[in-house]
Amino acid sequence: MSGAPQARTAAYPRISYVYHSFQSRIPLMKPSRDITRLIEIMAALRTPGTGCPWDLEQDFRSIAPYTLEEAFEVIDAIERGDLDDLREELGDLLLQVIFHARMAEEQGAFDFGDVVDAITTKMIRRHPHVFGDEDARGAGMAKGAWNRIKAEEKAERLQRRAELGLDDGEKNGFLDDVPQALPALMRALKLQQKAAKVGFDWSEAEPILDKIAEETAELRDALQSGRKSDVAEEYGDLLFAIVNLGRHLDIEPESALRGTNEKFRSRFHFIEKSLKEQERSLDEASLDEMEELWQKAKKPRE
Repeated sequence: MSGAPQARTAAYPRISYVYHSFQSRIPLMKPSRDITRLIEIMAALRTPGTGCPWDLEQDFRSIAPYTLEEAFEVIDAIERGDLDDLREELGDLLLQVIFHARMAEEQGAFDFGDVVDAITTKMIRRHPHVFGDEDARGAGMAKGAWNRIKAEEKAERLQRRAELGLDDGEKNGFLDDVPQALPALMRALKLQQKAAKVGFDWSEAEPILDKIAEETAELRDALQSGRKSDVAEEYGDLLFAIVNLGRHLDIEPESALRGTNEKFRSRFHFIEKSLKEQERSLDEASLDEMEELWQKAKKPRE
Protein backbone atom coordinates (compact mmCIF):
# COMPACT_ATOMS: atom_id res chain seq x y z
CA MET A 1 0.00 0.00 0.00
CA SER A 2 1.51 3.34 -1.04
CA GLY A 3 0.55 6.94 -0.50
CA ALA A 4 -1.43 8.28 2.44
CA PRO A 5 -3.47 5.67 4.33
CA GLN A 6 -7.13 5.67 3.35
CA ALA A 7 -9.83 5.23 5.96
CA ARG A 8 -12.06 2.23 5.34
CA THR A 9 -15.75 2.41 6.16
CA ALA A 10 -16.89 -0.88 4.66
CA ALA A 11 -13.99 -3.23 5.29
CA TYR A 12 -16.09 -5.68 7.28
CA PRO A 13 -19.46 -7.25 6.50
CA ARG A 14 -22.51 -5.82 8.25
CA ILE A 15 -23.37 -7.60 11.49
CA SER A 16 -26.88 -8.86 12.16
CA TYR A 17 -28.35 -8.11 15.57
CA VAL A 18 -31.12 -9.50 17.73
CA TYR A 19 -32.92 -7.37 20.31
CA HIS A 20 -33.57 -8.54 23.84
CA SER A 21 -36.47 -7.23 25.89
CA PHE A 22 -34.15 -4.83 27.70
CA GLN A 23 -33.28 -3.20 24.36
CA SER A 24 -29.57 -4.09 24.38
CA ARG A 25 -28.06 -5.01 21.03
CA ILE A 26 -26.18 -8.30 20.89
CA PRO A 27 -24.47 -9.60 17.74
CA LEU A 28 -26.11 -12.71 16.35
CA MET A 29 -23.06 -14.93 15.85
CA LYS A 30 -22.56 -18.59 15.08
CA PRO A 31 -19.24 -20.44 14.72
CA SER A 32 -17.94 -20.76 11.19
CA ARG A 33 -15.00 -22.11 9.19
CA ASP A 34 -14.96 -18.83 7.24
CA ILE A 35 -12.33 -16.26 8.27
CA THR A 36 -14.98 -13.56 7.69
CA ARG A 37 -16.80 -14.70 10.84
CA LEU A 38 -13.72 -14.12 13.00
CA ILE A 39 -13.34 -10.65 11.47
CA GLU A 40 -17.02 -9.97 12.27
CA ILE A 41 -16.56 -11.11 15.86
CA MET A 42 -13.58 -8.82 16.41
CA ALA A 43 -15.45 -5.91 14.81
CA ALA A 44 -18.33 -6.53 17.24
CA LEU A 45 -16.01 -6.77 20.25
CA ARG A 46 -14.44 -3.43 19.28
CA THR A 47 -17.75 -1.62 18.64
CA PRO A 48 -18.21 1.22 21.18
CA GLY A 49 -21.37 0.93 23.23
CA THR A 50 -22.13 -2.71 22.43
CA GLY A 51 -18.69 -4.31 22.40
CA CYS A 52 -16.54 -5.82 25.14
CA PRO A 53 -15.13 -3.19 27.57
CA TRP A 54 -11.82 -5.06 27.90
CA ASP A 55 -11.31 -5.42 24.14
CA LEU A 56 -12.20 -1.77 23.63
CA GLU A 57 -9.53 -0.69 26.13
CA GLN A 58 -6.70 -2.44 24.31
CA ASP A 59 -4.14 -0.96 21.94
CA PHE A 60 -1.17 -2.37 20.02
CA ARG A 61 1.20 -2.16 22.98
CA SER A 62 -1.16 -3.73 25.50
CA ILE A 63 -1.96 -6.63 23.15
CA ALA A 64 1.66 -7.28 22.10
CA PRO A 65 2.51 -9.44 25.17
CA TYR A 66 -0.51 -11.64 24.44
CA THR A 67 0.63 -12.01 20.82
CA LEU A 68 4.03 -13.23 22.00
CA GLU A 69 2.44 -15.55 24.57
CA GLU A 70 0.16 -17.13 21.96
CA ALA A 71 3.12 -17.70 19.62
CA PHE A 72 4.96 -19.54 22.37
CA GLU A 73 1.87 -21.63 23.16
CA VAL A 74 1.83 -22.70 19.50
CA ILE A 75 5.46 -23.76 19.86
CA ASP A 76 4.64 -25.59 23.09
CA ALA A 77 1.90 -27.64 21.38
CA ILE A 78 4.32 -28.49 18.56
CA GLU A 79 7.04 -29.54 21.00
CA ARG A 80 4.54 -31.81 22.80
CA GLY A 81 3.28 -33.26 19.53
CA ASP A 82 -0.29 -32.37 20.57
CA LEU A 83 -2.19 -31.66 17.35
CA ASP A 84 -5.48 -31.08 19.17
CA ASP A 85 -3.89 -28.30 21.23
CA LEU A 86 -2.09 -27.03 18.11
CA ARG A 87 -5.42 -26.52 16.34
CA GLU A 88 -6.69 -24.43 19.24
CA GLU A 89 -3.47 -22.48 19.76
CA LEU A 90 -3.20 -21.60 16.06
CA GLY A 91 -6.70 -20.16 16.36
CA ASP A 92 -5.64 -18.07 19.36
CA LEU A 93 -2.64 -16.79 17.39
CA LEU A 94 -4.82 -16.02 14.38
CA LEU A 95 -7.10 -14.00 16.65
CA GLN A 96 -4.09 -11.84 17.54
CA VAL A 97 -3.54 -11.04 13.86
CA ILE A 98 -7.22 -10.15 13.48
CA PHE A 99 -7.07 -8.00 16.63
CA HIS A 100 -4.09 -5.96 15.43
CA ALA A 101 -5.56 -5.59 11.95
CA ARG A 102 -8.86 -4.37 13.39
CA MET A 103 -7.17 -1.71 15.51
CA ALA A 104 -5.17 -0.57 12.47
CA GLU A 105 -8.37 -0.45 10.38
CA GLU A 106 -9.99 1.75 13.02
CA GLN A 107 -7.09 4.20 12.60
CA GLY A 108 -7.43 4.14 8.81
CA ALA A 109 -3.98 2.57 8.39
CA PHE A 110 -4.74 -0.87 6.92
CA ASP A 111 -7.17 -3.74 7.34
CA PHE A 112 -6.97 -7.54 7.35
CA GLY A 113 -7.29 -7.61 3.57
CA ASP A 114 -4.15 -5.50 3.30
CA VAL A 115 -2.32 -7.95 5.58
CA VAL A 116 -3.32 -10.87 3.35
CA ASP A 117 -2.43 -8.91 0.21
CA ALA A 118 1.03 -8.07 1.59
CA ILE A 119 1.94 -11.63 2.50
CA THR A 120 0.54 -13.18 -0.71
CA THR A 121 2.45 -10.62 -2.75
CA LYS A 122 5.63 -11.47 -0.85
CA MET A 123 5.24 -15.23 -1.18
CA ILE A 124 4.52 -15.09 -4.92
CA ARG A 125 7.43 -12.76 -5.49
CA ARG A 126 9.86 -14.85 -3.48
CA HIS A 127 8.99 -18.04 -5.37
CA PRO A 128 9.30 -17.24 -9.09
CA HIS A 129 10.32 -20.86 -9.68
CA VAL A 130 6.83 -21.86 -8.48
CA PHE A 131 4.56 -18.95 -9.43
CA GLY A 132 6.48 -17.30 -12.27
CA ASP A 133 6.08 -17.71 -16.00
CA GLU A 134 7.06 -20.90 -17.79
CA ASP A 135 10.69 -19.85 -18.23
CA ALA A 136 11.06 -18.94 -14.57
CA ARG A 137 9.52 -22.20 -13.40
CA GLY A 138 11.72 -24.22 -15.72
CA ALA A 139 14.92 -22.48 -14.60
CA GLY A 140 14.34 -23.02 -10.88
CA MET A 141 15.56 -20.59 -8.22
CA ALA A 142 18.60 -18.95 -9.78
CA LYS A 143 21.70 -18.44 -7.66
CA GLY A 144 21.59 -15.03 -6.03
CA ALA A 145 17.90 -14.52 -6.84
CA TRP A 146 16.88 -14.66 -3.19
CA ASN A 147 19.24 -11.86 -2.19
CA ARG A 148 18.15 -9.81 -5.21
CA ILE A 149 14.47 -10.19 -4.32
CA LYS A 150 15.16 -9.27 -0.68
CA ALA A 151 17.11 -6.18 -1.80
CA GLU A 152 14.24 -5.12 -4.06
CA GLU A 153 11.76 -5.54 -1.22
CA LYS A 154 13.94 -3.49 1.10
CA ALA A 155 14.25 -0.66 -1.45
CA GLU A 156 10.49 -0.64 -2.03
CA ARG A 157 9.85 -0.61 1.71
CA LEU A 158 12.10 2.42 2.18
CA GLN A 159 10.34 4.22 -0.68
CA ARG A 160 6.89 3.37 0.68
CA ARG A 161 7.78 4.52 4.18
CA ALA A 162 9.23 7.76 2.79
CA GLU A 163 5.95 8.40 0.95
CA LEU A 164 4.08 7.81 4.20
CA GLY A 165 6.39 10.16 6.09
CA LEU A 166 7.76 7.35 8.26
CA ASP A 167 11.38 7.64 9.35
CA ASP A 168 13.50 4.52 9.78
CA GLY A 169 15.92 6.50 11.96
CA GLU A 170 19.40 5.04 12.18
CA LYS A 171 18.39 1.54 11.02
CA ASN A 172 20.63 1.48 8.00
CA GLY A 173 23.30 -0.91 9.28
CA PHE A 174 23.78 -4.45 8.04
CA LEU A 175 22.43 -5.98 11.26
CA ASP A 176 19.77 -3.39 12.03
CA ASP A 177 16.89 -5.33 10.48
CA VAL A 178 17.19 -8.07 13.13
CA PRO A 179 14.23 -7.16 15.40
CA GLN A 180 15.17 -5.99 18.88
CA ALA A 181 11.98 -7.46 20.35
CA LEU A 182 13.01 -11.06 19.57
CA PRO A 183 13.79 -13.29 22.56
CA ALA A 184 17.43 -12.64 23.42
CA LEU A 185 18.75 -16.11 22.51
CA MET A 186 16.92 -16.04 19.18
CA ARG A 187 18.21 -12.54 18.40
CA ALA A 188 21.77 -13.56 19.26
CA LEU A 189 21.48 -16.47 16.82
CA LYS A 190 20.08 -14.29 14.03
CA LEU A 191 22.77 -11.62 14.52
CA GLN A 192 25.46 -14.28 14.29
CA GLN A 193 23.88 -15.91 11.25
CA LYS A 194 23.69 -12.62 9.40
CA ALA A 195 27.26 -11.59 10.30
CA ALA A 196 28.42 -15.00 9.08
CA LYS A 197 27.01 -14.27 5.61
CA VAL A 198 29.79 -11.70 5.06
CA GLY A 199 32.50 -13.93 6.53
CA PHE A 200 32.53 -12.62 10.13
CA ASP A 201 32.48 -16.05 11.76
CA TRP A 202 34.49 -18.86 13.29
CA SER A 203 35.64 -21.45 10.78
CA GLU A 204 34.69 -24.36 13.07
CA ALA A 205 33.24 -25.15 16.51
CA GLU A 206 36.45 -26.10 18.35
CA PRO A 207 37.85 -22.53 18.81
CA ILE A 208 34.51 -21.42 20.25
CA LEU A 209 35.08 -23.77 23.18
CA ASP A 210 38.26 -21.82 23.89
CA LYS A 211 36.24 -18.61 23.63
CA ILE A 212 33.73 -19.99 26.15
CA ALA A 213 36.59 -20.82 28.53
CA GLU A 214 37.92 -17.27 28.06
CA GLU A 215 34.51 -15.74 28.78
CA THR A 216 34.09 -18.01 31.82
CA ALA A 217 37.43 -16.79 33.22
CA GLU A 218 36.38 -13.17 32.65
CA LEU A 219 33.12 -13.86 34.46
CA ARG A 220 35.09 -15.25 37.43
CA ASP A 221 37.18 -12.07 37.49
CA ALA A 222 34.05 -9.93 37.40
CA LEU A 223 32.57 -11.88 40.30
CA GLN A 224 35.69 -11.23 42.33
CA SER A 225 35.47 -7.51 41.54
CA GLY A 226 32.00 -7.35 43.06
CA ARG A 227 30.74 -4.96 40.36
CA LYS A 228 27.29 -6.18 39.36
CA SER A 229 27.32 -4.35 36.01
CA ASP A 230 30.58 -6.11 35.05
CA VAL A 231 29.16 -9.47 36.12
CA ALA A 232 26.05 -8.93 33.98
CA GLU A 233 28.16 -7.91 30.97
CA GLU A 234 30.47 -10.92 31.19
CA TYR A 235 27.52 -13.25 31.77
CA GLY A 236 25.94 -11.92 28.60
CA ASP A 237 29.20 -12.45 26.68
CA LEU A 238 29.28 -16.05 27.90
CA LEU A 239 25.70 -16.67 26.77
CA PHE A 240 26.46 -15.15 23.37
CA ALA A 241 29.45 -17.46 22.94
CA ILE A 242 27.37 -20.50 23.92
CA VAL A 243 24.75 -19.57 21.31
CA ASN A 244 27.57 -19.33 18.76
CA LEU A 245 28.76 -22.82 19.68
CA GLY A 246 25.23 -24.17 19.27
CA ARG A 247 24.98 -22.55 15.83
CA HIS A 248 28.12 -24.32 14.66
CA LEU A 249 26.79 -27.60 16.08
CA ASP A 250 23.45 -27.01 14.29
CA ILE A 251 21.63 -26.75 17.61
CA GLU A 252 18.86 -24.15 17.93
CA PRO A 253 19.34 -22.51 21.38
CA GLU A 254 15.68 -21.91 22.21
CA SER A 255 14.77 -25.52 21.42
CA ALA A 256 17.76 -26.87 23.35
CA LEU A 257 16.94 -24.77 26.41
CA ARG A 258 13.25 -25.69 26.23
CA GLY A 259 14.31 -29.34 26.32
CA THR A 260 16.50 -28.74 29.36
CA ASN A 261 13.72 -26.76 31.07
CA GLU A 262 11.33 -29.68 30.60
CA LYS A 263 13.96 -32.14 31.84
CA PHE A 264 14.43 -30.04 34.98
CA ARG A 265 10.66 -29.81 35.52
CA SER A 266 10.24 -33.57 35.11
CA ARG A 267 13.05 -34.44 37.52
CA PHE A 268 11.85 -31.93 40.10
CA HIS A 269 8.35 -33.39 39.81
CA PHE A 270 9.88 -36.80 40.58
CA ILE A 271 11.27 -35.34 43.82
CA GLU A 272 7.88 -33.85 44.68
CA LYS A 273 6.03 -37.08 43.87
CA SER A 274 8.50 -39.22 45.86
CA LEU A 275 8.13 -37.00 48.93
CA LYS A 276 4.35 -37.03 48.59
CA GLU A 277 4.42 -40.85 48.69
CA GLN A 278 6.22 -40.44 52.03
CA GLU A 279 3.49 -37.99 53.12
CA ARG A 280 6.05 -35.18 53.21
CA SER A 281 6.27 -31.81 51.48
CA LEU A 282 9.11 -30.12 49.66
CA ASP A 283 9.53 -27.71 52.56
CA GLU A 284 10.09 -30.61 54.94
CA ALA A 285 12.89 -32.21 52.91
CA SER A 286 16.55 -31.32 53.34
CA LEU A 287 18.77 -30.38 50.43
CA ASP A 288 20.66 -33.68 50.78
CA GLU A 289 17.40 -35.64 50.58
CA MET A 290 16.28 -33.76 47.48
CA GLU A 291 19.69 -34.28 45.86
CA GLU A 292 19.44 -38.03 46.48
CA LEU A 293 16.02 -38.12 44.83
CA TRP A 294 17.33 -35.96 41.99
CA GLN A 295 20.03 -38.53 41.24
CA LYS A 296 17.35 -41.25 41.23
CA ALA A 297 15.29 -39.22 38.79
CA LYS A 298 18.26 -39.05 36.39
CA LYS A 299 18.88 -42.81 36.25
CA PRO A 300 16.01 -43.88 33.95
CA ARG A 301 17.03 -41.23 31.42
CA GLU A 302 20.71 -42.14 31.28
